[in-house]
Amino acid sequence: MPSFRHEKRCAEAGAIRIAGIDEVGRGPLAGPVVAAVAVIDRTIAKRRLLRLIDDSKKLTLEEREEAYAAMLASGAVRYAVGEASVEEIDAINILQATFLAMRRALEAMAEQPDLVLVDGNRLPPELGCRAETIIGGDARSYSIAAASIIAKVTRDRLMCALAQDCPGYGFESHKGYSVPEHLEALDRLGPTVYHRRFFAPVVTARERHQATDIKGGPLVIETQLSVEIAAPG
Repeated sequence: MPSFRHEKRCAEAGAIRIAGIDEVGRGPLAGPVVAAVAVIDRTIAKRRLLRLIDDSKKLTLEEREEAYAAMLASGAVRYAVGEASVEEIDAINILQATFLAMRRALEAMAEQPDLVLVDGNRLPPELGCRAETIIGGDARSYSIAAASIIAKVTRDRLMCALAQDCPGYGFESHKGYSVPEHLEALDRLGPTVYHRRFFAPVVTARERHQATDIKGGPLVIETQLSVEIAAPG
């Protein structure tokens, strides 16, 4: 279970406002990458709230939603969210887009932290404050775990919204990850504007559909879908 051990260590070294930061969405074939920053006021965070906070990957959808709602209602958690779009992922690669989303989340905080605990083993450049990495931090630090839940809930909701523009792809269930259902839809329908152009399965699907177009194969499904998703709702 997470704890405040790392936060307390940083506080003893002089940091006052300590944040956790985490991202979600590096692996999917579609959709943005989302990062969240969370600061937990340990003086008012109740035990019943902390019992809900854990690594978002260990929680069910219902548990994440419950923890998210409890954090917002508690008054003990301050947070901000940032994202990098599919276009930015294509332009600068997924790692740099992840760092960009983290910086945007930090910039969106009303009060900047003194120190940020970052999940993983790489520090984003130019964060604007002191930072340190914690491998497996979303399972070890309450602040990072809270950020992981906020980022996950935010991105899942975004992907459910995109599913309304892209019927047939199953974004609402797999959230853009490369599960068999998604790969089958890519093969059948071709990529949308929400797909990451340079991820291998998307490249393969695009090339296959381009080859079909050149040979004079059926174009109706791909053309209609492109028109429908050109202007997200």
